[in-house]
Amino acid sequence: MILNFMRWLGFMLLCAVMTACSNSVQTIEPSCEIDSLVVEKSKRQLTIYSDGLVVKTYEVSLGRNPIGAKRFEGDKKTPEGFYVISRKNAKSSFHANLEISYPNSNDIDFANKAGKSAGGYIQIHGLKTGLGWLGRLHLLIDWTAGCIALTNPEIEELYNFVPVGTVIEIKP
Repeated sequence: MILNFMRWLGFMLLCAVMTACSNSVQTIEPSCEIDSLVVEKSKRQLTIYSDGLVVKTYEVSLGRNPIGAKRFEGDKKTPEGFYVISRKNAKSSFHANLEISYPNSNDIDFANKAGKSAGGYIQIHGLKTGLGWLGRLHLLIDWTAGCIALTNPEIEELYNFVPVGTVIEIKP
């Protein structure tokens, strides 16, 4: 029994190290103009586009309850649908963030009909201040309250290239 646990633990540590060490080396050209973002929740990926061409893809963590669209405040789900980047914050408690325009009017109507709040303040962000050392280990679980999480260097890169008003589609 203890031998099986040790094997399992060793396997999990190996997976964690491999995840932490494998990082995309794609770089974004300084002249690149990002015009859209697509999140594929089932793949845990965020892809950035310029003129319809893939520029780069990031692995992401999602809300703790990632299956299905966000409907209500506190449901720990990541929204699904079309939104825009509505604001940027370089001094977030999660390193830096790009705020997503959730909820839209459809989201609000749905929640209101159920007598609940749709919630809000959904972001693409880095790791909590003081936890940046986790790096890609954060990808081992979905841990946000409904946001889309990247490593701190990744959110810095995205922050520098994605303007307010950029369209983001979040797919199941």
